Amino acid sequence: MPSTDVDFRVAVVTGGARGIGLAIGHWFLAHGYRVALVDIDAETLGRTEAALARADDVLAVHCDVSDPEQVGRAAVAVERRFGRVDALVNNAGVAVFKPIAQTSYAEWRHVLGTNLDGAFLCTQAFTPLMRQGSAVVNIASISGLRASTLRVAYGTSKAALIHLTKQQAVELGTIGIRANVIAPGPVETDMAKLVHSVAVRSDYYDAIPLGRYGTAEEMAATVGFLCSADASFINGQVLAVDGGFEAAGVGLPTLRRNAA
Repeated sequence: MPSTDVDFRVAVVTGGARGIGLAIGHWFLAHGYRVALVDIDAETLGRTEAALARADDVLAVHCDVSDPEQVGRAAVAVERRFGRVDALVNNAGVAVFKPIAQTSYAEWRHVLGTNLDGAFLCTQAFTPLMRQGSAVVNIASISGLRASTLRVAYGTSKAALIHLTKQQAVELGTIGIRANVIAPGPVETDMAKLVHSVAVRSDYYDAIPLGRYGTAEEMAATVGFLCSADASFINGQVLAVDGGFEAAGVGLPTLRRNAA
């Protein structure tokens, strides 16, 4: 049964079992929210739920966000447990890093299905539980703002997610629900450590004015801000959280050498 307590807020975070999604969940818990963590990886989700050990405040929901029926069941589970949603963070995402000619249609659809369809379906399912003053934050990527190698499916899905956010902001804004999107640059997560070689990390360092990867906690703090009353008039915006990567052109390594 939903709680009768009217003093709490509820956040739904997809892809919440690890990485950036889990950091976002931690941010909400630290700021007095109850949190529904939605994830396709049941095993990791179970370990995360056990490690948090906050049964009253955390609901773990096993769900493939690209499946309309599973998303519908997830929304029912959240409504039954908490009765409302104040913040929806569409963070669930997958990537395939291959050249265009080697990317299969099945891989293309898998990436688009999770990264784009998932945000569409979850927003459709959870906004009926939201009220005026609530917020949606979608997690895109710097790859949605600037093209890069081997990211035909991933980058396209994130660019489309940015535009989806603007559509959401226009429609949902009329009922007092804001929608914004962040575009993280490279973030120091277990996944990045797995797929980014030493050469790739060096390339990023050369291209980022701040000269480092971001942290999951920095992404979470940005999401938290956009869901807060401090961002009450911010709607339909894309915020690159990337250390200046999107703003930079060529010449950073030379500039650093000259400064040294």
